[in-house]
Amino acid sequence: MNLNIVGIIPARYSSSRFPGKPLADILGKPMIQWVYERSKLAKSLKDVYIATDDERIADTVDSFGGKYIMTSKNCKSGTDRIIEALSQIEEHIDRALNLANIS
Repeated sequence: MNLNIVGIIPARYSSSRFPGKPLADILGKPMIQWVYERSKLAKSLKDVYIATDDERIADTVDSFGGKYIMTSKNCKSGTDRIIEALSQIEEHIDRALNLANIS
């Protein structure tokens, strides 16, 4: 059986411990780009999305050619953000993986 599996990376800017963490520079790239690029290497994933509530993160993802889904700022957890993002994906998804909580 060939399952349609997607990975979703929840990312928010407004963390109390480290605001802006997804955009933190690591060796010339924002952290979110490192996570996205490594996730895309997983052969079992049909696609990878970043679920975010912040335009700065969305703009950054756009700049490196990644896919993102805008979610509500009211999501209380990364899991909530993933559930909301899944409701916006139009294709059939068999499984979704929470790839990283970088919030």
